[in-house]
Amino acid sequence: MDGDRVEIDGGIMEGGGQILRVSTALSCLLGLPLRVRRIRAGRSQPGLRPQHLSGLEIIRDLCEGKLEGGEIGSTEITFTPGKIRGGTHIADTKTAGSVCLLMQVAMPCVLFAASPSELHLKGGTNAEMAPQIDYTVMVFKPIVEKFNFTFNCDIKKRGYYPQGGGEVVVQMSPVKELTPINLTERGTVTKIYGRAFVAGALPIKLAKDMSAAAVRCIRKEIRDLYINIQPVREPDDQAFGTGSGIIIVAETSTGCLLAGSSLGKRGKNSDKVGIEAAEILLRNLKHGGTVDDSLQDQLIIFMALAKGMSRVKSGPITLHTQTAIHFAEQLTKAKFTVTKSEEEDPSKDTYIIECQGMGMVNPNL
Repeated sequence: MDGDRVEIDGGIMEGGGQILRVSTALSCLLGLPLRVRRIRAGRSQPGLRPQHLSGLEIIRDLCEGKLEGGEIGSTEITFTPGKIRGGTHIADTKTAGSVCLLMQVAMPCVLFAASPSELHLKGGTNAEMAPQIDYTVMVFKPIVEKFNFTFNCDIKKRGYYPQGGGEVVVQMSPVKELTPINLTERGTVTKIYGRAFVAGALPIKLAKDMSAAAVRCIRKEIRDLYINIQPVREPDDQAFGTGSGIIIVAETSTGCLLAGSSLGKRGKNSDKVGIEAAEILLRNLKHGGTVDDSLQDQLIIFMALAKGMSRVKSGPITLHTQTAIHFAEQLTKAKFTVTKSEEEDPSKDTYIIECQGMGMVNPNL
């Protein structure tokens, strides 16, 4: 602590941009001045990339805060938050940096704003190393809304690597507090559906190939369910650049949603893209948890802020999740415990993540 500035080491554990997202969002919410050193020390190109800088700038703007060290390549920033405002805010990575990661950092903050917010997020909608926008809409949104808030996510334009050029508009109203969630019953898989997409210069045949390969792969494990993976060509006026990919979602009898997704890239066979997504889905179904490994860490900040005890059953705990828990505990009074789930057959690698949330109350409402 430097005076009362919280010191964060951005190089420990997962050592990536997530540390920055969790700690600056919580700094903004709790009014804690922050210094983050060794930013992304665990990455091949350490320091701030355009997407991280855009995330910091939108947080700064949301709360009329002060940001020092905010330039590309910077490995240290200090951030002094102000009061969270609603209204319209724009964040533009000017690259294929993920709009979904911008959403991750801004969303917890605008929930506790003084008035409704509209976020115009520009960059990549379907980017490597980040959730695809389809995942955010199909899986993250319905599950995270169980914390007792809703948001609207309008995909204006899709954008792909390397230029980006996508735009998503997120509208949210503030809440008084978040209610805890209990996601411990998997139930049985009732349907499997998804979309295989191409955009720009790519033919629809590639989407059909991805879809067919994914269905064949899932069929080997799950024989009796109808699988509906729609091949789609994104309309030219709603996509910038050329891209392809697939997302497959399994829905269960208790309302759990687990997914597998993959992106196409030059030289990567479209069958392989479909099979990769199918294998990720099957792996997530095998562990017996109620959330997949992409959702696991995204729920941590909401569990920390909620009022009361949240419980989530998951597969093996990812390093991203361990990192999110570490920083959520460091900055809030939330207390997490992770225990091996006992009632499963021992062959299943499942865990219960429990959190006694800090019970954040919106001072503006």
